[in-house]
Amino acid sequence: MRVVAVVLQVFFFIFLLVEAGCEQPPIRSELPADADNSFNRFSTYTRYASEKINILPLTEFIDVGDAQQAKINLYVSLSDSFGSQIKSPGVFRFELYERVLRSSEPKGKRVVIWQDIDLTDPVKNNDHWRDFLRAYEFNLPFEPGGNQSYILQATCLCPSGKRLSAEFALKRTK
Repeated sequence: MRVVAVVLQVFFFIFLLVEAGCEQPPIRSELPADADNSFNRFSTYTRYASEKINILPLTEFIDVGDAQQAKINLYVSLSDSFGSQIKSPGVFRFELYERVLRSSEPKGKRVVIWQDIDLTDPVKNNDHWRDFLRAYEFNLPFEPGGNQSYILQATCLCPSGKRLSAEFALKRTK
């Protein structure tokens, strides 16, 4: 009788081990149904909004036809709070300034300001987006003034109301 009790205890112990196992309890992936103020449902997505604008070093002057006509091939990337390049709606504004050498404020007189480019429409946004670069491409017409140094300023007006801005030094050589 004592042997039967010991065997039953061993089987019961093995049964408990098999049933308990090493599996982690499932993690609940749903958002809480109750609307408490400690968790804002949209705060998760705001971290993926545009936080920074960069002008890529691929940006350059391109001569078109004769020497009096040229354009600027401009590549702009937007980054989120994680530093990942993202595609985002916005209104882009580009300005070109003369570069003042040996100055604490190198941005001199504004040479040209182009018309704002509205990329809030998905079709127009896709026209400028280059997926292999994870950046936007813009072709800005420009009449050059010889071997001059410039500062190109790009500004993005985000739907959230943020204004992101970056500057890039350009030099035109013949």
